[in-house]
Amino acid sequence: MTGVWDASDEALLAGYATGDPDAAAAFVRRFQDRVFGLALLLMHDRGVADEVAQDAMVRAWRYGDSYDPRRGSVLGWLLTIVRNVALDHHRLNGRRAETTVPVLPDDLLADAGDGVDAEARVDDAAHVAAAVRALPPEQREAVVAVTLYGMTGREYSEAADLPLGTVKTRVRLGLRKLRQELGVPR
Repeated sequence: MTGVWDASDEALLAGYATGDPDAAAAFVRRFQDRVFGLALLLMHDRGVADEVAQDAMVRAWRYGDSYDPRRGSVLGWLLTIVRNVALDHHRLNGRRAETTVPVLPDDLLADAGDGVDAEARVDDAAHVAAAVRALPPEQREAVVAVTLYGMTGREYSEAADLPLGTVKTRVRLGLRKLRQELGVPR
C-alpha cells in the first residue's frame, strides 16, 4: 500500500484512469485540496465548487489516457480540467465569473479564547479582507490563489492560462499593495 502512496503523479494518474482503487484513493488524496481550492476560487460558492471539483475528478478518470507529459505536469493538466469544468458551469448557468474574494465564515475567524482577543482578531481579519477586496481583480485572484489556496505561481499560471511572469508580477504587486495598506514593514 505504501508503494502506491509514494508513486509519481503520472503513475497515479495511469492507475486512476484504469480504475485501480488504491491508485484512485492516492490520486484523489494527493490532488483534492488543490482541485477544490481552484474550484472555490472560480465559483465563489462552496456547494457549486464541490460539484465542479467532483466533475473535474470524474473527467480526469474518464480522460486520463489523454494526458501527455510533454505538454505539462499532471497537476497543470488537472487544474486545466477544473478551469474548463468551471467555465462550462458558468456557460450552462448563463452567468459570468464573479471577481469577489470569498467571505470566510465568522466561526473560522475566532476561537473560544478571550472575547476581547477574539474581537480584535475578527477586526484584523476584516481589515485584511477589505484590503484584499481593494486590489485590482487580476491581482486579487492571483494573490488569493497562491496565498489562501496554496497554489504555486506555476500552478496558477497553468490553471488561468497566463504566462508565469504575468502571474508573478500580479502576485508581487498585489502583495506590495497589501503591505502598504496594512502598514507591514518590508
